[in-house]
Amino acid sequence: MRSTITLCCLALLLASCNSVKRNQKFVAQGNYDQAIELAVKKLQKNRDSDKSDAHIVLLEEAFVKAVDDDTRRIAFLKKENNPAASREIYHLYRDLEFRQNLIRPLLPLYSDVLGRNAKFKLVDYSVELIAAKQAYIAYLYTEADAYMDRQQIADYRTAYHIYCEIDELQPNYKDVKRLKEEAHYYGTDFVFVSLNNRSGQIIPHQLERELLDFNTYGLDDFWTEYHNERQQNIQYNLGIVLNLRDIAIAPERIFEKEVIRKKRIQDGWEYRLDRNGAIVKDSLGNPIKIDKFTNVEARLFITEQSKSVLVAGNVVYRDLIARRDLNDFPLSSEFIFENIFATYQGDKRALEDEDWNLINNRYVPFPSNSQMVLDAGEDIKLRLREILKNNSIR
Repeated sequence: MRSTITLCCLALLLASCNSVKRNQKFVAQGNYDQAIELAVKKLQKNRDSDKSDAHIVLLEEAFVKAVDDDTRRIAFLKKENNPAASREIYHLYRDLEFRQNLIRPLLPLYSDVLGRNAKFKLVDYSVELIAAKQAYIAYLYTEADAYMDRQQIADYRTAYHIYCEIDELQPNYKDVKRLKEEAHYYGTDFVFVSLNNRSGQIIPHQLERELLDFNTYGLDDFWTEYHNERQQNIQYNLGIVLNLRDIAIAPERIFEKEVIRKKRIQDGWEYRLDRNGAIVKDSLGNPIKIDKFTNVEARLFITEQSKSVLVAGNVVYRDLIARRDLNDFPLSSEFIFENIFATYQGDKRALEDEDWNLINNRYVPFPSNSQMVLDAGEDIKLRLREILKNNSIR
C-alpha cells in the first residue's frame, strides 16, 4: 500500500515539475497569455501544492510582461493615428481586461520564494475600453459604407457581414438595421427560373408548377432567391432555364406467356401388403403405412403490362445581362409502368409459392400519357435538385 502511495506522489510531482518547466518555456518564448492561463489553471486546481509557489512567481512575471507589451503596442498605434488600427486597439484593451478578470478571483497569492504577496497592478480600463469600442464601431461603419458605395454584389455581401459585426458590438447602432437589410437585398442573386417545353407534347400544368417551385428543393441559400414570375423593381442578373426537348411515350404493351408446372406430390397413404395381399405389421403388431405419390400438373397464364415514358432535356445557367449561357447540364428520366398478373388451369397443387403472388394480382388500367409524364416528373425533380445543389449559381 505504501509503495502505491509513493508511486502516485512521484507521478504527481513529475507532472507538476513538467507543468512548471512548460510554463517557464512559455514565458521565455514570449507566450505570456499561455503562461498565465496555465498558471491560473494549476492554482485553481490546487493552490496549496508544493509547486504552486513556482506558478505564482511565473504568473506575476508573465502578467507584468504581457501588460507591458500590450500597453506599449496601444501607445504606438495611437501615435500612428490610423483608423484601421481601431480594431487592434479595442482587442488589446479587451485582453488587458480579460487577464485581470482571470487573476482577480485568486488574489491574494502569497509566495514563500518572494516572501510577499505577488504583485498584480489592476487597472480600471472601462473608460479606455468604451472609447476603443466606439472608435472601432465608427471605423466599421465607415468601412461598410465604402463597400456599399462600390455597388457590387460581392461588396454588398462584405458590407452585410460588417453590419452584423456592428450589431453584435452595439445593437441598434445608428441606422445599421436598415443598412443591413439593404446590403442583403443588393447582395442577393435574384434568379429567374423558366421552363421551355420544346418536346411537342403537352405537359401537365401540375408538373410545370412543381418543377418551377424552387422552394421545394431545399436549397436554403441566404444569398440566392429563385422566382418563377418576374417581380417589379427587381433586376434579374441570372437565370435558370429548364428545357424539355423530348417526351417519348412508348405504346401500351401486353405480353402473355404460358408456363406448365409439374410436380410429384404426396397424396395420402396406404397399407403395405405382402405378396399374398395381406397387411404387413411391425414388431408391435401395428399395420405399416406407406405414403402414396401422384403426379399433378397446372397451366399458368402470365400477363405482363408495360408502358414507358422518356423525358429528356437540359438545364441552362444563363447570364441575363450579357445574354450568354454560363453552364449547360443534361437532364433525363425514364419512368416505366409495369404490372404482372396470372391465372391458372389444372391442379393448383402443382403451383410454386411465387406463382400465387402473380395469381393474387389483377389487371390494372394503363395510366394516361399525362399521368406517365407526371410520374416521370418526380424523378426529374430529384435530378434537377442534384444539379442545383452541386453547381453554384455563380
